Amino acid sequence: MNFPVWEVPYLGGGLLIGIIAVFHVFISHFAVGGGLFLVLTERKAYRENNAVMLEYVKKHSTFFLLLTLVLGALSGVAIWFTIGLVHPSATSSLIHTFVWGWAIEWVFFIVEISSIIIYVAMWEKMSRKAHLTIGWIYAASGFLTLAVINGIVSFMLTTGSWPETRNFWDGLFNPTYLPSLVARILISVAFAGVYAFLTATRLKDEHARISIARYSATWVLPALMLFPFSLWWYYAQIPVQAQDIVGGGIEYIQTTATYGMIAAGLLFLLVLIGPFWRPRAFNFAQAVVILLVASAAMFSWERVREAVRKPYIIYDYMYSNSMLVNEGESIQQAGLLQKAKWMSERELTDQNELKIGKELFRAQCASCHTVGGYQDIVPHLADRTQEDLEIILSDLSSFRGYMPPFGGNEHERTALAKWLMTLQPAPSESNGGTQP
Repeated sequence: MNFPVWEVPYLGGGLLIGIIAVFHVFISHFAVGGGLFLVLTERKAYRENNAVMLEYVKKHSTFFLLLTLVLGALSGVAIWFTIGLVHPSATSSLIHTFVWGWAIEWVFFIVEISSIIIYVAMWEKMSRKAHLTIGWIYAASGFLTLAVINGIVSFMLTTGSWPETRNFWDGLFNPTYLPSLVARILISVAFAGVYAFLTATRLKDEHARISIARYSATWVLPALMLFPFSLWWYYAQIPVQAQDIVGGGIEYIQTTATYGMIAAGLLFLLVLIGPFWRPRAFNFAQAVVILLVASAAMFSWERVREAVRKPYIIYDYMYSNSMLVNEGESIQQAGLLQKAKWMSERELTDQNELKIGKELFRAQCASCHTVGGYQDIVPHLADRTQEDLEIILSDLSSFRGYMPPFGGNEHERTALAKWLMTLQPAPSESNGGTQP
């Protein structure tokens, strides 16, 4: 309402955020679990006097540094840039609500960056005890960063009592905070092993390759065995409407959740049969396949988690079209032209009706729908009359239970319906055409 609309052609803003965010979580969870992997593996090498394993950890730490600091940091910045453009109102709310949370997360993040650079640069240049201490500092700061970010991310689905209290701690330690944190820790541990397969399979020494591949598998398998319990705990804490979405309220979300479970099961089998049972035959190509399957499972988890928030962007507080829940009635009475700051016109006339209709679509619908791209609105218009569209717009939650209400008055609904009619596919497009 208070910001201009950034329209992303074909993809839509939501999908763009999703692509960047999922790419980032692939790396960020590795950054958390991988730090623990480094320090524990280094300690194991010292205790067993295993020079081969120690040399492996040195090489793996360089790979870890490059991947997490370069791609991880860049994709993290890209998320901030994108959400600030696509959902500026929600981003502003999160910043103002959790300003001290973000501040301490940045402190942890600076400690992470500093410690991992020192850790990689100071092999052989400091005592074993000091080097392990730096590794533990990195691992601890990584988990603390996750603990803070998890609270803010989980808040967007389960705001708990925050809408009434507006208390920082009520928002951070929301109903899904603990189950989500446990799930993400397990994912991080599993990803530590998954990424370790990539570097382990590049080792030339066969004995080292076999032992480290099997060792890395012991990070993945227990985490995958425990993950369903954390998922069940998480599911029990989300709102009933969100549970309904997963259970079939939105078909593609139910399908995504199903594919995610299949991918997780396949991942378990691939790791069990490959690097754990048959490490001698395990190779780099198989490691890449495991990474792709793990990424598919992670993608499913993140997509479902984001989608079950519908019709909200921040549950029970802000709808996905940036309209605040407690302002819905006043906006519908006064009209969006009077409330939204970036409308080109304040009065609706016969001359500007279609122009305003297009702007209303951008302000109210473009956060989820595109014209001719992902989540295309056009197929939903086939065989609809203007009267049909006006009725639907007057009660969107009844037509589609997971859509936010239209934030506009009766005249604005008419203008939007008229503009939508201009997008309606021709009879030949919707019915397959007729023979001449």
